[in-house]
Amino acid sequence: MKVLFASAESAPFFKSGGLGDVASALPKELVKQGVDIRVVLPNYTIMPEKYKSQLEEHSHFRFQLGNKNVYCGIKTLKHDNVMYYFIDNLSYFDRPDLYGEWDDGERFAYFSTAIIEMMEVVDFIPDIIHCNDWQTAMIPAMLVDRYHWKDTLKSIRKVLTIHNIRFQGIYDPNILTNVFGTSYNTFTDDGVKYHDLVNYLKGGINFSDRVTTVSPTYANEITTPEFGEGLDAVIHHNRWKLRGIINGIDYDSNNPESDPLIPHHFSTEDISGKTKNKLELQRRLGLPENPDVPIIGMVSRLTDQKGFQLIEEKLNDLLQQDVQVVLLGTGEEQFENSFRYFEDVYRDKMRSCIMFDVELAQLIYASSDMFLMPSAFEPCGLSQMMAMRYGTLPIVHETGGLVDTVQAYNQFTGEGTGFSFSPFNAQTMLDVINLALHIYRNDQETWKQLVEQAMKSDFSWEGPAQDYIKLYEELLNE
Repeated sequence: MKVLFASAESAPFFKSGGLGDVASALPKELVKQGVDIRVVLPNYTIMPEKYKSQLEEHSHFRFQLGNKNVYCGIKTLKHDNVMYYFIDNLSYFDRPDLYGEWDDGERFAYFSTAIIEMMEVVDFIPDIIHCNDWQTAMIPAMLVDRYHWKDTLKSIRKVLTIHNIRFQGIYDPNILTNVFGTSYNTFTDDGVKYHDLVNYLKGGINFSDRVTTVSPTYANEITTPEFGEGLDAVIHHNRWKLRGIINGIDYDSNNPESDPLIPHHFSTEDISGKTKNKLELQRRLGLPENPDVPIIGMVSRLTDQKGFQLIEEKLNDLLQQDVQVVLLGTGEEQFENSFRYFEDVYRDKMRSCIMFDVELAQLIYASSDMFLMPSAFEPCGLSQMMAMRYGTLPIVHETGGLVDTVQAYNQFTGEGTGFSFSPFNAQTMLDVINLALHIYRNDQETWKQLVEQAMKSDFSWEGPAQDYIKLYEELLNE
């Protein structure tokens, strides 16, 4: 089985969110399970130098992109036993950021077309092309429309994974002729047409053989107007091809027994290192060093999607208690300024680290007692799984992948790996935080049991990778 995995980002080369983690960890696990999977990425110049220096020149060629004749270089690198192809073109990928450029529509039209043009050049015609999000969603549409006449490409099966349906890639319809170099054959309601515009993600949904999302609950949610972001009818129409497969986390890099980014290692057999990490976090951030005070950690983008309006509303009430709150992340200016204010007012209880720091993030996961993640919607979420891996109990809103991964505490049976709340409002969230704090302070036996249950949960990629293999096999046997 040959699979080409197309993504706009992948750790450790460059990432902006969960897609970058998935594009790294899933192929690595699929290779372990015997799949010949290769990954194709843009060759962004912001790649760290240690990986740039390992790139090997493979080939280069030119192809027609609408009315332009464009250059395409192919570089390769083998990492974690996975072969990576990097599409090289400075005019499109020599930028300070991965996304948010004025010509993103053209940049990722180029990337998608280059991937198809590349296959024969590198002599790798996959059985399945696995596309991810809007940046590569037009590949299935082009294979059906522009490249249907090529015998070498016509039998490729097409899978699209939606990591977040909010981001769709919507552009003026002249992009079809001017950039993709196609006619308006696909500009239909069952193609790429979205009102009077072209919608890349809609095209991917309609022209793929299978569409997956990153959790079973999110797969159901996006068929509704509340979560479908205007594509709920399209998803509902294509529901027969929809699958929800939960993400995993990389167990090699997220391991409390060996993580090089945390000062003290620990396990379910000996958790004393977690307390030492807690004291280290307090010392680093200048908080009072007290192993008994509960720490609530947050590592996130500061946006409405992540529920920070609820936290902002109730943080003053929460900080009246004997508690410490540690926040790491950047995002909307309103939230950044608000949390800086709370730190100024509550110097002994609150730290707002408005930045991106991988080492500090790992220390927060490994040191906190609770991890607050009240997302309004969450396709999958990785942070709650990473928190549980490090014995930090998540407090989550019951949505998407948070429902599928966090088992809410049951006071009658003692089962659970965290705490959850619904409906989505600030008081309900605070009530559940107070429940968690009550158990932490008054029933340490139950708390330790929940921590052990959380740490023993299996969020490795082994199971999800098997689900993808079944999906691939199902397609190839049709």
